[in-house]
Amino acid sequence: MAEEKKNWIESTRDYWGEIRNEMRKVSWPSRRQVEGTTLVVIFSVFAFAGYFFVVDSALTRVIKGVLTYFGK
Repeated sequence: MAEEKKNWIESTRDYWGEIRNEMRKVSWPSRRQVEGTTLVVIFSVFAFAGYFFVVDSALTRVIKGVLTYFGK
């Protein structure tokens, strides 16, 4: 039991050490890059929202028209 606990502690310590080493290898984006990509994402979200609003409105009108036509 004591050996299992020791192995668990060692494996956890090794795991965190590996994480630390990998994080040192990461190339982090600059603030300017983050701001630029954030603006692209925000613009894209609003563009898709507008697109889906238009498509949804058009489909709603078509379906209501079909149901009204055949509902008589």
